[in-house]
Amino acid sequence: MPRKQSINESLIIRYITYLREQERSEATIRKYTHDLWEFCMYLQGNPLTKTALIDWKQMLISRFAPSTVNSMLAVINGYLRFMGWQKICVKLLRIQRSLFLDEKKELTREEYVRLVRVAQSQENERLSLVIQTICATGIRVSELQFITAEAVYCGKAEINNKGKVRIVFLPEKLRRLLKGYLRKQKKTAGAVFTTRTGKPLDRSNIWRDMKALCECAGVSPEKVFPHNLRHLFARTFYTVERDLSRLADILGHSSLTTTRIYTAESGLIHACQMGRLGLIIT
Repeated sequence: MPRKQSINESLIIRYITYLREQERSEATIRKYTHDLWEFCMYLQGNPLTKTALIDWKQMLISRFAPSTVNSMLAVINGYLRFMGWQKICVKLLRIQRSLFLDEKKELTREEYVRLVRVAQSQENERLSLVIQTICATGIRVSELQFITAEAVYCGKAEINNKGKVRIVFLPEKLRRLLKGYLRKQKKTAGAVFTTRTGKPLDRSNIWRDMKALCECAGVSPEKVFPHNLRHLFARTFYTVERDLSRLADILGHSSLTTTRIYTAESGLIHACQMGRLGLIIT
């Protein structure tokens, strides 16, 4: 007899174990665990059917942005494929890629500078350098742990994330700042940025500290989170170099489609570019 389609604690643990064996990142593991439990609680012990999945999808649509809905659906579809129940997978929402970034959510260079200056004025050197390190290298916040004293002194960091290893070079100006910070902290090895207990800073530490700068810096809290620094790096790099393939390598992207999302410009910039074409005669 075919296995009954269901989801419960033991099956979730089994799937998460599989993901760990596939060497998925800890952030991915947490995301999958959270979404699977959300779906499990939604079902409340009822059968896992295509109808139930579609109803859940509609509930998600009413509560979340399309990109969030798709990310949660992708988690459940992954679980279903693992269990051999591909026939009841649900379709993701079709989202047309926006040509322009949302100016209300993307951090500008001027706002970035203000955040750094405020961190400095508050004598929070660690936060100032964390912000500059992420923005000057384009690394993910989860990759900050690979910025070590050894990397600072040799000029490059070996990033091991999502089953891939890449080399990220550290700009000379950044290295000088980090060397000075290391001397003050009396560190000669290990992660540059750590908590008082010596553990590498995590996403929540950095997110909280960055949010605390918003009011003094005059920057909307919606714009202030670590990943937006990565976006700013990507847009700045692409504006200067116009090399999408190289940028994808630097960011650690497997797909150029993902990289294109990072390089979107504002509608205002696009309008100015159109105006410079000189095609209006009268």
